[in-house]
Amino acid sequence: MLRAMYSGISGLKNFQSKLDVVGNNIANVNTFGYKKGRVTFKDLVSQQVGSASAGNATTGGINPKEVGLGGTMATVDNVYNQGAMQNTGRALDVGISGEGFYATMVNGQIQYTRAGNFYTDNQGNLVTGDGTYLIGSRTSTLPASGTPGVAATPVAGDFTGPGADLAFYAADDTTAKAPEYGRIKIPTDARSLSISKDGQVSFVDGAGELQIAGYIVTSNFSNNAGLSKVGANNFVQSQNSGAPQFGVPGSDGRGELVSGALEMSNVDLSEEFTEMIVAQRGFQANTRIITTSDEILQELVNLKR
Repeated sequence: MLRAMYSGISGLKNFQSKLDVVGNNIANVNTFGYKKGRVTFKDLVSQQVGSASAGNATTGGINPKEVGLGGTMATVDNVYNQGAMQNTGRALDVGISGEGFYATMVNGQIQYTRAGNFYTDNQGNLVTGDGTYLIGSRTSTLPASGTPGVAATPVAGDFTGPGADLAFYAADDTTAKAPEYGRIKIPTDARSLSISKDGQVSFVDGAGELQIAGYIVTSNFSNNAGLSKVGANNFVQSQNSGAPQFGVPGSDGRGELVSGALEMSNVDLSEEFTEMIVAQRGFQANTRIITTSDEILQELVNLKR
């Protein structure tokens, strides 16, 4: 009976965790680029009350006798299914159709996001809603090795803006070479801004000439589920995600960009409400295990009257 009570407690903890995940999914149903979570469970160790034995000439074999001791949380996964595209008609709203993440530089650390609602700051740099710089490239041909990183000694040649204090360099290129990665800057007098499916950011300048500001780069990972959430729609690389594989959208399995649209959350409300009902009933059933065990224990106590 005590085993049953502790099994019930483990079940309560499990379904509370499930409700936490479902609640977070529902809270982010309108969050652009959000990827829903999913919790799975596994059983705990079982107590063996009888061992197995093999059959012989006179008797058959006997299976082991085991009593389970409850369950525990196995995983909390991020599900990276494609979200639906919502048309906005805004040139700086850019969704990814397929695999890949945008890369941003946050206090010297590269973070990754699927949210493509971008803006320009007072200097014309492309930034996220939090003001972090979107990482771009000078050309559609990226270095064969290395990932963006802040140079130890920034040098002149930042292709994206005044000064070189925030230029980004390939990890194996921190010398006086021109940076391979950097901010994408759009002049204040730019007109007819457009972003192509391969990430090319182009505009018409004050003289009426078509210019290319740079290319938005995206990154793939060998294991998306290994990325760690850090809030604000951002992920960071972990030991189990694999190294980022940078490139232009539409190349080497990376999804193409859709300008004038944003990827919506992949949360399905009908599925989440169903999971909520399952979690609620599972929680209630485990409370009944505890109360029933308590009633039986009370009957044992009442034997001595």
